[in-house]
Amino acid sequence: MTRRRSCGLVAAGFCLLVLSGCGTWMGEAEEPPLPGERVSILLYEGDLAPDPRISDQAVVLPPPYLNASWTQVGGGSLHAVGHVSGPTTLAKPAWRSSIGSGAGRYRPLMSEPVVARDKVFTMDSKYRVSAYDTAKGKQVWQTRLAVPDRDGETFGGGIAYDLGRIYVSAGFGAMAAIDAEDGTLLWTKPLPAPARAAPLVMEGQVFVVTVDNQLIATDAATGDRQWRHAGFAETTALLGSAAPAGLDGTVIVPYSSGEVFAIRAVNGRPTWSDNLAAVRRVDTASTLADIRALPVTDGNLVYAISHSGRMVAIDLRTGARAWERNIGGVRTPWLAGDWIFVLNNAAQIVCLSRRDGRVRWIAQLDKYENPKKLADPIHWIGPMAVGGQLLVIGGHGRGLAIDPSDGKVLDNFKLPDEVMAAAVADGTLYLQTQDADLLAYR
Repeated sequence: MTRRRSCGLVAAGFCLLVLSGCGTWMGEAEEPPLPGERVSILLYEGDLAPDPRISDQAVVLPPPYLNASWTQVGGGSLHAVGHVSGPTTLAKPAWRSSIGSGAGRYRPLMSEPVVARDKVFTMDSKYRVSAYDTAKGKQVWQTRLAVPDRDGETFGGGIAYDLGRIYVSAGFGAMAAIDAEDGTLLWTKPLPAPARAAPLVMEGQVFVVTVDNQLIATDAATGDRQWRHAGFAETTALLGSAAPAGLDGTVIVPYSSGEVFAIRAVNGRPTWSDNLAAVRRVDTASTLADIRALPVTDGNLVYAISHSGRMVAIDLRTGARAWERNIGGVRTPWLAGDWIFVLNNAAQIVCLSRRDGRVRWIAQLDKYENPKKLADPIHWIGPMAVGGQLLVIGGHGRGLAIDPSDGKVLDNFKLPDEVMAAAVADGTLYLQTQDADLLAYR
């Protein structure tokens, strides 16, 4: 009796909620839940489906070209590489070398390799910067940055190459310049906060984003600070940061707040800004507006994607949005010809029209190594348009070659476990693992 009356006394506005539980209160058996994975219909609502209006448009990549270098994360300051020449199969590496210390329990390896002047440059988890010859992977030199004792478990940062120098940003709140030929340390300068992302180098300046959402601009020759710009600070963010993009005196900087700014390199003044935070935050994941993927520009538009579910194309000159889609991700979109390929948070590769953002096709990748128990999630990197196909690399020791025309899998190959970064230069694909191994495939 008491339980029956408790249901009847609840206010009318809560009737649906209470009725859903009254059967259990009265001792009736609860129906088993429907099988399958629970997905929020609000989180993924929108237009993420192939658009029939472009179903007759063939997805064709431009002819591949031989890019001689990979000087910064994302290939260069634009983060737009295009369709590059490279291996069509990853059966066996040409060489394999250790770059030093790998990831530890409290120290993930986050720096990615860069390639220039017949050398591959790397930085391990203990801030040892090394150079290897591209022919056989033999170490040419190694320089270790001095880490303060209080920062023994620090992590993050990255490297970039420009005009014979390697520029370093570090998780212990410093930046440095190293001679790329012999490893001589040229200068070191403090930062106001730790840096997780690699620096951007452009036209004699070095730009570094710190964890508290500051962009620091310095003179590349001396390391002297020129100006800084600050976004909104975030108390919670994804692990790591995204390096800025740069073109013609404009720096495109993403922050963990979801903000994107276009800033004049000469004086640090913003010309426009945007925010990629989700309009409707319906779960814990969508509250993280962090932009972890690199912004990409083709000279006319800036393409950016946030973790919380927004992907946009922004006019580089005016800051006006050309288009937007409800797509969330942490991997950098890849531009090739008239198309953009992006890996979203649902482990899908989405092919979009570069001009208007319409979806041409969607390919679903595996989410878990153990799909029945939803255990051991797979962390994919990519896609990369290499040698006529799209390459995606999984941290579980497998890789896929995908047909860019329709998203179908062409090949499935075995790789070292926990690949965390990739670079392509001079027809060679370089993979770096969390165990600090560097592999070259030709």
